[in-house]
Amino acid sequence: MNNLLSLASLGWQPFFQQQLHLDEWDNAIPARVLEHHKSEIEVASEAGRQSIQLTHLCPSLTVGDWILLDGEKRITRVLERKSCFRRKASGSKVSVQLIAANVDTAFIVCSLNDDFNLNRIERYLSLTHEAQVEPVIVLTKADLCPGADDLRNQVQQLDSLLCVEALNGLDHESSGVLLNWCTPGKTVVMLGSSGAGKSTLTNTLLGTPLQSTSGIREDDSKGRHTTTRRSLLVMPNDAMILDTPGMRELQLTDCEQGVAVTFADIEAVARQCRYGNCQHDSEPECAVKDAIESGELEERRLYSYRKLLREQEINSASLAERRANDKELSRYYARTQQQAKRIKRG
Repeated sequence: MNNLLSLASLGWQPFFQQQLHLDEWDNAIPARVLEHHKSEIEVASEAGRQSIQLTHLCPSLTVGDWILLDGEKRITRVLERKSCFRRKASGSKVSVQLIAANVDTAFIVCSLNDDFNLNRIERYLSLTHEAQVEPVIVLTKADLCPGADDLRNQVQQLDSLLCVEALNGLDHESSGVLLNWCTPGKTVVMLGSSGAGKSTLTNTLLGTPLQSTSGIREDDSKGRHTTTRRSLLVMPNDAMILDTPGMRELQLTDCEQGVAVTFADIEAVARQCRYGNCQHDSEPECAVKDAIESGELEERRLYSYRKLLREQEINSASLAERRANDKELSRYYARTQQQAKRIKRG
């Protein structure tokens, strides 16, 4: 990427400009986080690209964040995020992992092979709707799939207003349809499982092979991890594209609204049930069960809806308990320090 970039080409928008205090207009240096490593971040500003060491005093950051630097290139504060993608940390950790911030459009990339999965697409849609970002479903390897049109129609049936594009990620002309969302100053993020073709598509849109790519396992069509870190890259037309590693485990948390938007059809029918707390199982006069029997709703979709709601409720409760315990521990430390000071003075 070029050493010197304008703020506009980095995605600077009025939303961020309006957050600056009067003294920051002249003294602060806006910079955007391009990469996040364990002990440092890579940022870019109008002064160029640089590395900043992270300390325990630094706020939580993720790729796409806008920060303000002082004259010594130290972080003074993080600007409010326009959007933020987050998930429950993988494994048994009871914490939230930030994925990306300040994104305008999310390309949810899914390969048209044996790994095609509507439930997974609904999971990514819930995450994207919770972040209040426009989703675009990108179905890759369309040139290798004889039934591409049928699978595309299956995705479109999730939401008639959903943007769905089937393409060949290796072909510039085929992938060019995505440039409608990659306009100057805008930021798009690639989301999807390993082997879906995110890095291949990123390279095609960039016009250069910056991201490493690899094939899929032929025995089960599962992808291999190629991208190992999230990177925010500048496209030739001054749009920003954020490639992400494939997420084998995408656990939702604090995502109730995102699930509700993704399954708006079920939520609308559920309001007609006799009981307000209807579980759509064996309750009498259940409008959702009636809709499934009549073919208006799909039983697979109800199962996916229930699963994601239950998952985000459990994870949200665990995180809320962790936060409460952390607050109580902080209060305990504060009381202990105050008592120690009193004893020392006495």
